[in-house]
Amino acid sequence: MKKGFFSEAFAQSEGFASNKILENPIFVALLAILFFIPNLGNVHLFDWDEINFAESAREMLLTGNYLRVQIDFQPFWEKPPLFIWLQAASMSVFGVNEFAARFPNAVVGVVTLLTFFYIGKRLFNARFGFLWALAYLGSFTPHLYFKSGIIDPLFNYFMFLSVWFLYQSVYNSGFKDSEATQQPTSYITHHTSKLCLLAGLFAGLAVWTKGPVGVGIPTIVLGVVWAFNSFKPVITLKNLLVYSFTAGIISLGWVALLIYESSWQTFLDFVSYLYRLMATSEADHGEPIYYHFVVVLLGCFPISVIALKIVVSRWSLVMGSGSVKTQTMEQTQTMEQQQLMTKFMLALFWTVMVVFSLIKTKIVHYSSMAYFPLSFLAALYLYRWLKGEFQWPRWATVLLLLIGFLMSAVLTVYPLVCMYPSYFAAYINDDFAMANLQAPIEWAGWEWAIGVVYFVIIICISIVWNKRKLLAVRILFLSTAACMWVYTAVVVPKVEGYSQRTVIDFYESKRGQDVYVAAIGYKSYAPLFYFRKPLNTRPEASNENWLINGPVDKPTYLVTRLDRASDYRYNANLELIKEENGFVFFRRKPVL
Repeated sequence: MKKGFFSEAFAQSEGFASNKILENPIFVALLAILFFIPNLGNVHLFDWDEINFAESAREMLLTGNYLRVQIDFQPFWEKPPLFIWLQAASMSVFGVNEFAARFPNAVVGVVTLLTFFYIGKRLFNARFGFLWALAYLGSFTPHLYFKSGIIDPLFNYFMFLSVWFLYQSVYNSGFKDSEATQQPTSYITHHTSKLCLLAGLFAGLAVWTKGPVGVGIPTIVLGVVWAFNSFKPVITLKNLLVYSFTAGIISLGWVALLIYESSWQTFLDFVSYLYRLMATSEADHGEPIYYHFVVVLLGCFPISVIALKIVVSRWSLVMGSGSVKTQTMEQTQTMEQQQLMTKFMLALFWTVMVVFSLIKTKIVHYSSMAYFPLSFLAALYLYRWLKGEFQWPRWATVLLLLIGFLMSAVLTVYPLVCMYPSYFAAYINDDFAMANLQAPIEWAGWEWAIGVVYFVIIICISIVWNKRKLLAVRILFLSTAACMWVYTAVVVPKVEGYSQRTVIDFYESKRGQDVYVAAIGYKSYAPLFYFRKPLNTRPEASNENWLINGPVDKPTYLVTRLDRASDYRYNANLELIKEENGFVFFRRKPVL
């Protein structure tokens, strides 16, 4: 009796999960809103990138100059203004705070998942579109990026749209006869030119968001697809020029703005910065060449496991079943569209992974563009598997359990290390980190269980994986999204309490006072944003040596890290105020 009851319950639940209530854009939008918007402001912005961009937006509002990106009221050539404009607009509505800084990316997250749904529905059907959106929502780093205040989600979205329109233009270029398209050749040619123009537009917008890579990645992808086609033309020279001219003009618009608003030297500084990123290990981020592959494999769990065979396999695995001879013209065109899109997504994935593996400076989010094609490839693999076109390989289940265990272990151990640092002291060879862990953070004591529960769910999913396929897939992605939602709401604020809250609370305590506040001995944007450094502060106040040894005219408060403090402890100009949770605080009296 019990067996019959549970079997029926499973069947009913999977039948409900399969209906059109779930596989529609409204449900996708609701999921995105539910997972991306709540708790955006419950933790301080993190140094460097989040605070860096938020501070640039704050200074735009304060100066009223929206044409210049600046930090510490000086030209900041590393990033274009588009994302900063969105943050400034958000801050003008919600105030200068964490929620406003992260809200644009939450909106980008909603739009991105809807874009996946509609493209997937157009190429396949609503089920594929939902799988694609759900796969992105339910993977670790792709999910977390939409809850951050960094530039990459918008940057990646624009590059993806550029690649999407290039894909459409290439497909149209291969079907110009009226019999195949049911449209006159003149219409196809004109339509393809419009698609290339849109591809150039979004590549240009990507440049306005983060820089020249925005046009570089889509262009390289087009070149890789050309190589896939045995170096036979994939679009006409005219349409290639339309794409190049549009992307070039829009990109040059930002360069012209940078030179006009700042100076020619600022542009040269930007070029030098790009060179350092590519040729040197900028900002102590010189990682091994395989770094981004490890980051994507672990960080993009579970789509990294699901898509793995497609990423490294022969074309025959992903091109679908059925003989072209037995299909209608419409079915043949649909299959050809799917095949070409798969080629573009594979080209995009490998372009990102190879390019950023070769660049000397390696930072986690540099390879985040790979999340877009990886989620498509994972959805494609699941879609084919759900249709019964092949068997799920045993090694994939083993890898799903293995990496799931590793991720769950990290989620479990991190709270335990924070709660009981003395037990882990022998394994933490970092005085600054150990001092951070002395912060008086209150734990409920159950937070470690989040990782355990998540792994138990993965085990349960693996047991029913081949029996209740669709239900298991949806539970896997939704449980990962739910795990991230709970973890960011409960654990991350406590972790931030160890890493930086002590120093940020200090900066906020000085807000509004007629004093100087700065970090010394290490790079940080936190004093600017959380002290709310006023406009028209004298330029010398940005110089560390002047603040320490110069004739300061106001009380001066300087903060450094415990592991950098030895250079300042014995300076006669500095008075030690306190040491707290890994930070050392000094004060200078005004020089009369």
